[in-house]
Amino acid sequence: MTRQPLIFREISALRRAVAQWRAAGETIALVPTMGALHAGHISLVKASRAHATRCVVSIFVNPTQFAPNEDFSAYPRTFEADLAKLAEIGCDGCFAPTAAEMYPQGFSTQVIPGGPALAGLEDRFRPDHFAGVAQVVAKLLNQAQADAAFFGEKDFQQLAVIRRMAADLDIPTQIYGVPTLREPDGLAMSSRNVYLSAGERAAAVTLSQVLCESAEAIRGGAAVASVLSRAEEKIAAAGFALDYFEARNAASLAPAASLADGPIRLLVAAKLGKTRLIDNWAV
Repeated sequence: MTRQPLIFREISALRRAVAQWRAAGETIALVPTMGALHAGHISLVKASRAHATRCVVSIFVNPTQFAPNEDFSAYPRTFEADLAKLAEIGCDGCFAPTAAEMYPQGFSTQVIPGGPALAGLEDRFRPDHFAGVAQVVAKLLNQAQADAAFFGEKDFQQLAVIRRMAADLDIPTQIYGVPTLREPDGLAMSSRNVYLSAGERAAAVTLSQVLCESAEAIRGGAAVASVLSRAEEKIAAAGFALDYFEARNAASLAPAASLADGPIRLLVAAKLGKTRLIDNWAV
């Protein structure tokens, strides 16, 4: 049975609905997205059901997290299809503001994250990205005033940044990370996968395969440095232009040279053709 979610275009309308639910004794979950919803996003909504009685999904392609050379204008926008998917799972509300609603005339406040935002991973290649992410997520958490918010672990550094930001700014929303949902062959689900050609799609699975193999090797006692070196060679041989393949402490994102520096998370970013893919794996 499908149920069309309530659509909120204005912050005031979202807050009225949240206030009504809360007055009735209900709890609220927020799932922030940029739309182009896939099964990975839907898994976040499903995960929220264990923690809240109402779920709001935000759909907003946030301009402040895109660099001038990135794909803001080309980012897939599939609002009607997204609403249909939310209706299928009985999502309660969809917050879909305009850029003018989020950043009205005169808007001039920034959120500048440190800590995990400066770990030397995504920030090396997208230096302004996490400032935009922290800014919009701080606004969304404040606007929705949700009890809990859900983010995918695929963007692992982003999740760490959001957790740190929420803690540092005393935002009471509980931040949950949800395991990455994968295609049957292991490729991490991503809105950017649609950009892959058939040949690139076949090669893309190399990332998850190498991550899994590397995690097993490290758990088996192999030296981290040698595992990373072999992984880089395999990824390059598959046709990727590698940005990084790193072993980091899962909590702090500090470099991990051995299991003693763990728990370890392996993180990778690489470009295949024109499409940049990221993924990660727990050791």
